[in-house]
Amino acid sequence: RGVIAMSAGNHAQAVAYAAARTGTSATVVMMQGASPVKLEATRDYGARVEMVPDALQGFERVREIAEAEGRTFVPPFDHPWTVAGSGTVGLEIAEDLPEVDWVLVGVGGGGLSSGVTLAIRALCPKARIVGVEPEGAPTLSRALAEGKVVRLGAMNTVADGLAAPFAGELNFRILRENLDRVITIPDPEILEALRLLLERSKMLVEPAGAAALGALLAGHLPESRGSNVAVILSGGNLSLSMFSKWFGGQARAAS
Repeated sequence: RGVIAMSAGNHAQAVAYAAARTGTSATVVMMQGASPVKLEATRDYGARVEMVPDALQGFERVREIAEAEGRTFVPPFDHPWTVAGSGTVGLEIAEDLPEVDWVLVGVGGGGLSSGVTLAIRALCPKARIVGVEPEGAPTLSRALAEGKVVRLGAMNTVADGLAAPFAGELNFRILRENLDRVITIPDPEILEALRLLLERSKMLVEPAGAAALGALLAGHLPESRGSNVAVILSGGNLSLSMFSKWFGGQARAAS
């Protein structure tokens, strides 16, 4: 009967790829306006893709298809197995830098951040963990302020990989108990980190993956100077057409 997923594009590709490798059919619900690179890759891996206007409608459509076709839903963030898989990033940090003082990670629905947080708390208990989210999708900070998961009516950020309409229930509980701080940053600070990574480090990172570094570069964590800081760069599915849109003016001015 196959599996079904809801995603802005990164989780979509993972589910499509895994389904293809295991001989299972996959259906993925994605939002209109999703990155063409992510959409094309998901289809190339063999998944059937259905487009919806926004993420909230997407989760409802997933439920409808799963019930009608008997598909198994693979959650993008709100599930213990998803959290455990993401936690392997924290395990690698602890192994490579056991004396880490600060860990910065992007926050959307909370899958990656909650997994990393649990691993670091267990193995590097003295480290301080900071979640970074875009101003246009403040899912976690809104939830923390209200003491419960909040569904955002609209999201507006270049970091589509962090533009979940809400933090997962499980993820919220983990992050509320274990994160030391949440930093919310505007899109220009995210894009500046993206630009620096490409020009200086020769690394192609999408906005969601550059958000954590953006907070550090913009000076939101001055107390971390001189410490061992680990910044997680997660997501490299960047369309060159979007890159031109964001930086085209700068490139022409430089030339």
